[in-house]
Amino acid sequence: MTPSRDIGRLLEIMAALRTPFSGCPWDLEQDFASIAPYTIEEAYEVADAIARGDLADLREELGDLLLQVVFHARMAEEQGAFDFGGVVEAITQKMIRRHPHVFGAARDLSADQVKALWGEIKAAEKAGKPRPPEGALAGVPVAMPALTRALKLQEKAGKVGFDWNDAKAVLAKIREEIDEVEAEIDAGRLDLAEGEVGDLLFVVTNLARHLKADPEAALRGANAKFERRFGFIEAALAGQGRKPAEATLAEMDALWDEAKAREKGA
Repeated sequence: MTPSRDIGRLLEIMAALRTPFSGCPWDLEQDFASIAPYTIEEAYEVADAIARGDLADLREELGDLLLQVVFHARMAEEQGAFDFGGVVEAITQKMIRRHPHVFGAARDLSADQVKALWGEIKAAEKAGKPRPPEGALAGVPVAMPALTRALKLQEKAGKVGFDWNDAKAVLAKIREEIDEVEAEIDAGRLDLAEGEVGDLLFVVTNLARHLKADPEAALRGANAKFERRFGFIEAALAGQGRKPAEATLAEMDALWDEAKAREKGA
């Protein structure tokens, strides 16, 4: 079987991998639940390639993510539920329906108006589906990364008026949560301090939302900054013939400050 730019070839490959007796033993053992973690992982690798600005890697990672869609669609087809064509049809229908300003009569809308219209259409779609009554926070997957899920829950609560008025109010709540963490630490109740740290992270996520910042992206940036500055510490110590474990905290702090100053001066 030869490579191809045609999606049909990828579907053929997946079908071959899932064919009993002649297919791949590992692929044949998988189900939706076992593949789901790989789907999440591939989505993160796409985001990582974007953050690094590596377009060659992005092409490969998008292919890996597409494979996940094909894999799930193939398993659904085997069960008689739907196939890849059904997935494509469903998303094309949705995109046409949710963009009346492009494919319908609505015209000359601003970005904010488009976002509001998208929300209205999405709400109407949900209202048209028979389902048990749900609360305002329903529909946020538990398997989402914690920061992203916190953001989604806060957005939903905000839509029904349960929200702070501005970022300064959130900052005040952050200070309150810090005091509660400190109180539990002072009392030696580290098990309760963990819960307070969770509350603190939740409110910090809300601050990011009020600043129109993606908390996941902000934390990824902070992680990259930490790696970069710690790498400077390692390189500086290596120039002295030493490793971080052989340096004092004060020495490493000084090198950290130097790395920080260099970045600001760049």
